[in-house]
Amino acid sequence: MARYRGAACRLCRREGIKLFLKGERCLSAKCALDRKAYPPGMHGLNRRRKESEYGIQLREKQKVRRIYGLMEKQFRNTYDKAARKTGITGEVFLQMLEKRLDNVVHRLGFAPSRNFARQLVSHKHFLINGKVVNLPSYQVKKGDVIEVNKKSKEKKVFAGTLDRRASLELASWLSWSEGELKGEVIDDPMVQEKKIPVEEHLIVEFYSK
Repeated sequence: MARYRGAACRLCRREGIKLFLKGERCLSAKCALDRKAYPPGMHGLNRRRKESEYGIQLREKQKVRRIYGLMEKQFRNTYDKAARKTGITGEVFLQMLEKRLDNVVHRLGFAPSRNFARQLVSHKHFLINGKVVNLPSYQVKKGDVIEVNKKSKEKKVFAGTLDRRASLELASWLSWSEGELKGEVIDDPMVQEKKIPVEEHLIVEFYSK
């Protein structure tokens, strides 16, 4: 499975916004964007170019792609599927990204970042409606129950999950079972709930050229 292997903090600095790619570290004093609030590279401090219309659209596309941790081919394929569905393409696209299993695992507090969630899913640590699913791109549906595999519940990686939930603001379209390593999809994702400002129409314009 192809994935970005470079420095995550470099991506946040390039986009000029916290993408929360490293979980709790992004909220601490160690956050690279707080210490170096300018683009990476030797000319980062002096780079003051005015962005073209294309450049603005490209940056928005790259920002969203990096938030969800997808390579360009995966990202474009998801967009093409969204474009073929009924509804507003930009909103349908964001909903499909939100309904990826790796994102839902992260949203439910099982993993501090989407990248870590993707690894957990790939290693068969999760069940959906009682069946093992190891595809990070799996699209969850309303009514799906996501829970940690019985064999994995005692692993250290899930030791702090219940404590992590205490400080987690759960999306309105998800719910979890108190005291259990289990959650449920109770509705479709609400686009207006996105924590990071995203102008999805710019992505639609970029791919419509």
